[in-house]
Amino acid sequence: MRGTLALVLAGGRGSRLLDLTDKESKPAVPFGGKYRIIDFPLSNCINSGLRRISVLTQYKAHTLIHHIQRGWAFLRAEVGEFVELWPAQQQTAAGSWYQGTADAVFQNIEHIQFHGAEHILVLAGDHVYRQDYSKLMATHLRSGADVSVACIEVPREQATAFGVVDVDDHDTIIGFLEKPADPPCIPGKPDRAFASMGIYLFNAEFLIRVLEEDAHDPNSSRDFGKNILPSLLGRCRLAAHRFEESCVFPPHATDEPYWRDVGTIDAYWAANLDLVEVTPDLDLYDPAWPIWTDQVQRPGAKFVFDEADRRGMAVDSVLAAGCIVSGGQIKHSLLFNDVRVNSYSVVEDCVVLPRVDIGRRAHLKKAVIAAGTRIPAGLVVGEDAEEDARRFTRTENGVTLITQDMIDRLSL
Repeated sequence: MRGTLALVLAGGRGSRLLDLTDKESKPAVPFGGKYRIIDFPLSNCINSGLRRISVLTQYKAHTLIHHIQRGWAFLRAEVGEFVELWPAQQQTAAGSWYQGTADAVFQNIEHIQFHGAEHILVLAGDHVYRQDYSKLMATHLRSGADVSVACIEVPREQATAFGVVDVDDHDTIIGFLEKPADPPCIPGKPDRAFASMGIYLFNAEFLIRVLEEDAHDPNSSRDFGKNILPSLLGRCRLAAHRFEESCVFPPHATDEPYWRDVGTIDAYWAANLDLVEVTPDLDLYDPAWPIWTDQVQRPGAKFVFDEADRRGMAVDSVLAAGCIVSGGQIKHSLLFNDVRVNSYSVVEDCVVLPRVDIGRRAHLKKAVIAAGTRIPAGLVVGEDAEEDARRFTRTENGVTLITQDMIDRLSL
């Protein structure tokens, strides 16, 4: 795939993640104990043999830039490999920041032309999945398409939450619908629909031409899903690529390809806790398809004390390096690096981000705890829904988000 340039769109805030994106963009949010969300599309590129990658940043990008510089500087520029950072620079005559996904690419056309790519792979930087992009490229070339859109099958009743792709019997795209009330079904599958994954493969010259057209349209919101792709219907060959054909399945192959948009607190909590299952659908232990990241150099997790009422232990859980469980109990939870759980405390069904300190006799259930939070001794969360909602942020599905600012307000 030497003729392909991957563009990872990583400038979004991800406001539905609430306080987790107050200080960093959604692609930089930690995931899975030791990773950040952007590590997944970047790792897919490397593992697919695609080693010319540009990351487009905008919203609160410092953490993301730092992560890319530290964790993704191992490619060799002298042989044409790179992960470049393309921050928003107000590069058009209008002097505006990126106005949408298509505008982010349009403002970097000169950089794209400089690299002389034949194909442009546009990726979202905020989804969790494993995909072999070389297989996407193969089906794109076989189809003779100008644009291929990666699509995942979802139950038709759930498709109302997605951008839906309508196809004919040959997987040619004949329609795009944004969160339709009555989603079109996949031919031959009346109970299933195609959701767009936000992954687009363009022939480079064609992409540049349509972006220049869109830039002169005063009514466009400069978005691939809302404007660019719908405007191409009937004008070119638009192909739907079935994700099942390029998904990297775990050794214990499941029927359903794994792809998650972790854009809400509920989805983020659930996707992290998927990893503590006996055989998770997202296999992070697969040496054939590693997820690369900036490795935190910390000692292994430590468990101390073995008394009847003060036993450091973890069951059905994932703990990252640097964690110390000092006489507390961890059940069905995921802890990021450098978390300390003090004596007599219980952490159950929780996602605990880095550098959290959980005080003695705290009891936390079904919560996401933001990085750097210090949980006071004796705090109870997960037993009284009304009290949790009053003190913290509680979702409709009963997940409680706890941050240091919220803890500070409790002590005022």
